Amino acid sequence: MIWLDTIVQGILLGGLYALFATGLSLVFGIMRLVNLAHGDMIVLAAYLILVLVTGLGLSPWLAVLIAAPLMFVLGWLLQRVVLNRVLGPDILPPLLVTFGLSIAIQNALLEGFSADSRRIPNPDLEGASVALGPVTVGVMPVLTFASAVLVIVILNRVIYGTPLGRSFRATSDDPVTAGLMGIEPMKVFAVATGLAMMVVTVAALYLGTRANFDPAIGPARLIYAFQAVIIGGLGSLWGTLAGGVIIGVAQTLGAAVNPEWQILAGHLAFLLVLLVRPRGLFPRARD
Repeated sequence: MIWLDTIVQGILLGGLYALFATGLSLVFGIMRLVNLAHGDMIVLAAYLILVLVTGLGLSPWLAVLIAAPLMFVLGWLLQRVVLNRVLGPDILPPLLVTFGLSIAIQNALLEGFSADSRRIPNPDLEGASVALGPVTVGVMPVLTFASAVLVIVILNRVIYGTPLGRSFRATSDDPVTAGLMGIEPMKVFAVATGLAMMVVTVAALYLGTRANFDPAIGPARLIYAFQAVIIGGLGSLWGTLAGGVIIGVAQTLGAAVNPEWQILAGHLAFLLVLLVRPRGLFPRARD
């Protein structure tokens, strides 16, 4: 029974990691951009939600509805003004720019909020639990996992069932040909980054309500996101969810054996998958 509870908790934790990774997977799948500032954008969104909750007295759910459009605009502007200028066959310029952006965000948050850890207050759910058969789980982890599934369902619907999604796929396959057909790749990239930032906002909500956060934790969230994306297969959203679950289960099992092994167990699971399936569990056919 103890091991069953540990596995269930790991699966639910994987939902949080999948939310960290989904925006990263979306951006990489469309424009092959590796955003080293992705983890810091999650933390930035968490602080934005915190300000709305504590400064305006809003509920976290209402705050995320306000923060998500603001993050979309931020992502759109970031892509249009900065990142579109460095996209190209050489991957080094985007890496350098997003690394610099990561450092800038961390220092700005440090100046604005200090190094003290914060938490988004949500007293209605912090101690709430629900029985799932023989296992009792927290309501917040269940909502986190359900949100990850819902986000992936919505994104897949957008990508495969809307004109915008066809623009995403056409631009991802061949931006030059897409441009000849009347699609503006730079605008498509900006919209994709904006959507990724909305997903980041959802991830930030659950990050901030489940645990404390501070300006320096972004790089660790980026590592979890990268691992989930690579395990699942680059560009595969459902694969990203599978990758997050694998990392989450490995971490909870490692912690059950020895609390000091939690993070190590996740890294070992990542390396094991790479040894068996170097291209990930569900690689896209064209990769």
